[in-house]
Amino acid sequence: MPVAPDPLTSAKALLERLVAFPTVSDQSNLQLIAFVADHLRGLGVEARIAPNATGDKAALLATFGPEVDGGIVLSGHTDVVPVEGQPWSGDPFALREIDGRLYGRGACDMKGFAACALAAAPHFLHLKLAKPIHLLLSYDEETTCLGSLDFIRRFGVDLPRPAAVIVGEPTLGQVADAHKGVATFRTLVTGHEAHSAQPRLGANAISAAAEIVAEIDRLAREEETRPSPDPRFDPSYATYHVGLIHGGTARNILARECAIGWEFRGLPGMSAADALAKVQSFVDAVALPRLRRDRPEPTIETIMDVDVPALSPEPGSLAATLALRLARANATVAVSFATEAGHFQAAGLPTIVCGPGSIAEAHKPDEFVSVEELRRCLAFLFDLGKELQADSRVTSA
Repeated sequence: MPVAPDPLTSAKALLERLVAFPTVSDQSNLQLIAFVADHLRGLGVEARIAPNATGDKAALLATFGPEVDGGIVLSGHTDVVPVEGQPWSGDPFALREIDGRLYGRGACDMKGFAACALAAAPHFLHLKLAKPIHLLLSYDEETTCLGSLDFIRRFGVDLPRPAAVIVGEPTLGQVADAHKGVATFRTLVTGHEAHSAQPRLGANAISAAAEIVAEIDRLAREEETRPSPDPRFDPSYATYHVGLIHGGTARNILARECAIGWEFRGLPGMSAADALAKVQSFVDAVALPRLRRDRPEPTIETIMDVDVPALSPEPGSLAATLALRLARANATVAVSFATEAGHFQAAGLPTIVCGPGSIAEAHKPDEFVSVEELRRCLAFLFDLGKELQADSRVTSA
């Protein structure tokens, strides 16, 4: 009878397979989902699949243990950020191990967690769990954070309602009970073309856009001066950021159009709508009247593309107490990046963020997760299985 590989060897092999699927957010993840579903089928677990509206992406939910309420969700995403223009030292989609580090796009963010959860699956099945462990793999986390919502909406309806959720984003194994929200916006300025020698005949969209950018920067500096309600965040204040600007056709033509891409990352309790209202107030009072100084038809429109809710701390929640126990930690932390955790919490599910790797390595060339981080994550997951095997503490917490 062949000897089964140890969990760490299995996790590394599974991570190699997962990284090999180039699941950049503008590409399909269906091949990865099919691989995971087939792998689970080999373990005797039939996964549920939830495709997106166009059918080119899907989320996956697998349950280990009985189909009853009160289990724990392990949540991860399958999509990764692009690699174009980054100076990788090797193929981003071929996992490489060098000096205890596993390099590849998504190795840290966050296929390492998914690989560990899949490697722990035989252990979960062997334990004959009293309460289930659910593995949820989503799509589009890097762009909209909406890929998990189909399954979230079904918890407690036609799926068992879990007691808590652990989102395995990279935190170096620390238990994060709070993160900022993020909202992304497009501000579209439409002016009127004219020869640059006759500026009073037109309306320069770029000039108006520049004023709006300056106002967003002013709001960012203003936030830096506010006392923080939670100094655990780094930075401890809300942030505004302009990341994209595009407009104009030639140096000597007043630009008809200019588009700005910007974001707001708010602390728990802050509203993306309030951030938008501050920018809109400046547009209505200053930028638009100036743009319309010589012509009546110019417009400025702002569209909110994404609004990912923050994760608010819930001291003493089942998710926090369980994760702290499993991580052998005494205190929670807060992180400034956004995750799908806010959506789970908004659905009434106690949620924390805890996973292998460091966010400092995510989105960069030569992204990596250390072998030691995978080892620690596996220990966390194995202990979780033991808790749910004799689940008195979980259900009573």
